Amino acid sequence: MAAWRPSHRGRHRLDHYRAPEPDLLLGGHRTIFCNEFEKNQGFKFKGNSISTTKYNVLTFLPKGLFEQFRRVANLYFLMISILSATPVSPVNPITNVVPLTLVLSVSLIKEAFEDWKRFINDKAINGTAVEVLRDDRWKKLPWRRLRVGDIVKVNQDSFFPADLLFLASTNQDGICYVETANLDGETNLKIRKALERTWDYVDEERAKDFRGEIQCEQPNNSLYTFTGNLVIGKQTLPVTPNQLLLRGCSLRNTEYIVGVVVFTGHETKVMMNAMNVPSKRSTLERRLDKLILILFSVLFTMCLVGAICSGIFINRKYWYLGLTSDVEDQFNPGNRFLVASLAFLTFVTLFSPIIPISLYVSIEMIKFIQVTQFINKDLRMYHKDTKTPALARTSNLNEELGQVEYIFSDKTGTLTRNLMEFFKCSIGGVMYGTGVTEIEKGAARRNGTSMEEVESSKDFHEKYFNFEDDKLMKGAWRQEGSPELCKEFFRCLAICHTVLPEGDELPDKITYQAASPDEAALVTAAKMFGFFFFRRSPTTIKVRESHIEKIGRIQDVEYEILNVLEFNSTRKRQSVICRYPNGRLVLYCKGADSVIYERLNDRGNTFKDVNRDHLEYFGSAGLRTLCLAYRDLDINLYESWNEKFVQAKSALRDREKKLDEVAELIERDLVLLGCTAIEDKLQEGVPACIETLAKAGIKIWVLTGDKLETAINIAYACSLINNGMKQFIINSDTKEIREVEDRGDPIETAQMIERIVSKKLHDSLQQALDSERTQMGLELALIIDGRCLMHALDPQLRGTLLKLSMLCKAVVCCRVSPLQKAQVTSLIKDGAKKITLSIGDGANDVSMIQAAHIGVGISGMEGMQAVMASDFAIAQFRFLTELLLVHGRLSYIRISKVVCYFFYKNLMFTLTQFWFNLYTGFSGQRFYDDWYQSLYNVVFTALPVIIVGIFDKDVSIANARKYPQLYKAGIENAFFKWRILIVWALSAVYQSIILFYFPAKAIMEGKNGSGRMLGLWDAGTMAFTCVVVTVNVRLLMACNFVTKWHLISIFGSILAWFIFAFLYSGIRNQLDRQGNVYKVIFIIMGTWYFWLLIVLVPICSLALDFCYEGLQRWFAPCDYQIIQEVEKREGSPVDGFLLVESPRLSAEEQTSIALAQLPREMSRHTGYSFDSPCFDSFFASQEGVSMSHRSYDIARRASMRGPRRLSSDAGQDSPLYL
Repeated sequence: MAAWRPSHRGRHRLDHYRAPEPDLLLGGHRTIFCNEFEKNQGFKFKGNSISTTKYNVLTFLPKGLFEQFRRVANLYFLMISILSATPVSPVNPITNVVPLTLVLSVSLIKEAFEDWKRFINDKAINGTAVEVLRDDRWKKLPWRRLRVGDIVKVNQDSFFPADLLFLASTNQDGICYVETANLDGETNLKIRKALERTWDYVDEERAKDFRGEIQCEQPNNSLYTFTGNLVIGKQTLPVTPNQLLLRGCSLRNTEYIVGVVVFTGHETKVMMNAMNVPSKRSTLERRLDKLILILFSVLFTMCLVGAICSGIFINRKYWYLGLTSDVEDQFNPGNRFLVASLAFLTFVTLFSPIIPISLYVSIEMIKFIQVTQFINKDLRMYHKDTKTPALARTSNLNEELGQVEYIFSDKTGTLTRNLMEFFKCSIGGVMYGTGVTEIEKGAARRNGTSMEEVESSKDFHEKYFNFEDDKLMKGAWRQEGSPELCKEFFRCLAICHTVLPEGDELPDKITYQAASPDEAALVTAAKMFGFFFFRRSPTTIKVRESHIEKIGRIQDVEYEILNVLEFNSTRKRQSVICRYPNGRLVLYCKGADSVIYERLNDRGNTFKDVNRDHLEYFGSAGLRTLCLAYRDLDINLYESWNEKFVQAKSALRDREKKLDEVAELIERDLVLLGCTAIEDKLQEGVPACIETLAKAGIKIWVLTGDKLETAINIAYACSLINNGMKQFIINSDTKEIREVEDRGDPIETAQMIERIVSKKLHDSLQQALDSERTQMGLELALIIDGRCLMHALDPQLRGTLLKLSMLCKAVVCCRVSPLQKAQVTSLIKDGAKKITLSIGDGANDVSMIQAAHIGVGISGMEGMQAVMASDFAIAQFRFLTELLLVHGRLSYIRISKVVCYFFYKNLMFTLTQFWFNLYTGFSGQRFYDDWYQSLYNVVFTALPVIIVGIFDKDVSIANARKYPQLYKAGIENAFFKWRILIVWALSAVYQSIILFYFPAKAIMEGKNGSGRMLGLWDAGTMAFTCVVVTVNVRLLMACNFVTKWHLISIFGSILAWFIFAFLYSGIRNQLDRQGNVYKVIFIIMGTWYFWLLIVLVPICSLALDFCYEGLQRWFAPCDYQIIQEVEKREGSPVDGFLLVESPRLSAEEQTSIALAQLPREMSRHTGYSFDSPCFDSFFASQEGVSMSHRSYDIARRASMRGPRRLSSDAGQDSPLYL
């Protein structure tokens, strides 16, 4: 065990260091006495019972109704229902109350059912048993009875009942494995390590004697930080997130652990993060709100005109109205203002159908079916390799997918595969590696040159390693000019990392669990060069070194790890301080070239200029680069520095900032070793996808943390940029800026960069404008790096950057941070008012995904953070073509048509009432029976429009892919312009006149079978029959694609009207105050007028629409209409019932899809894991908190509940390349 423990000297300093009074006292902190309930009683900590329900028995009805009436539509119809119950209403109140009650009842029942499920779930969770130390022995108690300060025992595969301070475990060295799937969706295991001082409190006898005082931060929702101290006797030990076990996580691969309860119930971090992602609304939905406001304005205008005219028309000279002196005030000509005022309210209830009660319900139903039946089941977006289907996580943005103009894409893992391979390197100014990348081949093809490709001499291919050069392999590096530098280079690769080895300690059987595939590639490279890392403990690393003293000799060397200087986005580097067996102290450092070069000493780095040239060459070949350096440390210097490090690590306030400041003191005077180059190949189909999207009028921006050269060449490789484009490059890595940087004045450097950026932006904008005027068709591209972008986003230059970028077909932003990705997205979203889509695969893309109108997550190698923050999830970038050009475009066309049709049919129906009142002196008399009016939207015209919203399409799916230019109609909003709405409105006005005038004329001249004149209700029933027939046939005319479901729904709705009319008219309604429609349908069907009207009126009503559409199609056809003519001539491809072509799959593949689509619990937290490695969470960076990278937080192992999966190839955009 001695080899597993830290040095006595280092432990002595740490255990006996007494922290100063907590800085956190200024903001308040929590003091917890462990295993001493009486002392904790005075603090009144919250219990561990949780409740996630929205309602209780008393609050359900009032709170539920309040939630429902927050919707404007429900509030409007409530007002109408109240008005209909007053004497001024011409309609029976029950006809308004029943539909509203039905809608509210369905919503409340749904809310009650969901809340009941939450209650049952809460009850089960609160009743889960856990072992708690009570009365000096373990007792099984329900979670709800846990108290702060209790000592608990959690067994393998159990969930942690509260936030616990980890004391001890059955594993050696106080480690345990934790699965955080409920927090971040990842099934990879994190390792937690207890403080060495508490390792022994693992059994009941020792645990009951444990006493201590925890001083920590107050409860908060930050999953990635925890600051506190554990005081045991006279010792004060710093506590970090590495010792915190969060509620909701589960214990894996560990028999049991012992911990102290720190936060309980709703004060646990997971409960404080229990919130939904803010919902997004589509642009079309916001335009729909404006349309509803216009309808309200039309309603107000109609009511106002009717009220004024009613007040003018009413007069006692019309003796037949019986307006005597004792008439009601509502009809008293002596008070015309009162008459007009009450008439206004009458018309509000009479004309209320102009606002469709079923519009939102219909749209929600259509969107839901589009998502569940089309997008989620499209086999063309199913990735067989990972068995991952497409997933729509919201149905609010379906139509938004059809209007995207700008796509912002991450590079690594999104455009590329995120499968890293060690490809080349440079050591001591000498370049090694003979391979040729795909980017180099593409560049050679563009330049018209040929490039010889060296054939591989390897018998097998090692994962993560694709290096070819005999000068370094099998110990040949000893014959190179700088063998000592080579040795230090390989040791840096083998020691400076956070990789965890797993499996047998043999080179061909070991598995590396790494935070990112970059890390795995570097450690694998060290193994292949003869420095085989095979074992690690909390304080040591073992490396099997070959060929050190002579070729063929192998020895195992143990290095003591003294300190790990962790990565964050500010540092952009990682360092490890280790002690050799001979006592030598060395600091190994790897990081981005910009930060390493700033910390090199002035002597001994003679090849740094050559190394810079190699970095640029690697970047131009599309490789990801990393610089390596080291420093020998004096023991006195180290011990002095380590005192400061221990103090910073024990700070309760600004701990991360203080650690960064201390790290700066020792990460200096470095000696450059060289650089590495790792290849990340493009995903399949990316160039073709980008080319197709560009033809569709979509502009694509790449936002990446890679070097400028790498980003440019990736852009070339995926057809984003070509040689025919005029390129504007704004880069901070220039000679002038480097000269200023060498003087060491950061203010002068910032001012210089700002001046250069300002000049280049204005010059580039002027050139772009000149090119637009003089060189028609010339495409432009902008390439800018993160430092320049920081200044370009300043308010003074923001407008110039926006103008320039909008003139460019492609934009590449390199070396950008997660926050800058979000800022660039917002620049176009808010500044240009264009519809944006962001796509990424990692947690560093979450900010960009949430900033865009639409966020798409790649469910790839970097866990589930991007997917959980996204609106849609796909497995490959190339699936964007299907998602946008097929599903997005069709959804936009369908929803646009549905909204326009609703607008048309309700306006037309209401205007017939208006013309009738104009005909009757604005008396407020209803033209239709109450139930006709109530069921018009919810029965007689409801189903056909839903069918159209689900199945309609303008061209075949194959042609939608073949002609991506059709997508431009969505970008231009061609199907929901005000011009389109005006055409529909004019059609409604014209048809409403015909639909009123013809039946009105019929009753003036017509007679029934007994020779009597037809009356009001005969005309109203005739007119309503014509309205139902006309609006349904008009919808059939609007269909581009007619199926049996269209015909069944349309003619079925007409038939439903007749069936209802027969039943309703054939039964005497005692509650009806006028008995107005009894036997009416039978009477009018016995006249020839009725049969003539239901044929003549629809023909006359729709004749103008037919002529307009015919002339438009003939003289000014749209693009899709031209394709329709081509399809008629050549024959249209068959798309299948679900309108997605489904490739044939085997039974096994079909089973795989079915399993992948099973419902599963997803965390509602969309932030980054509290200790996920390699880069800062977006949320942490927003709060100014950097996330530490710890050597024991990177285990990625198989879950105990599922098949074994290796995840070292499932990593992240390594921040070292930012």
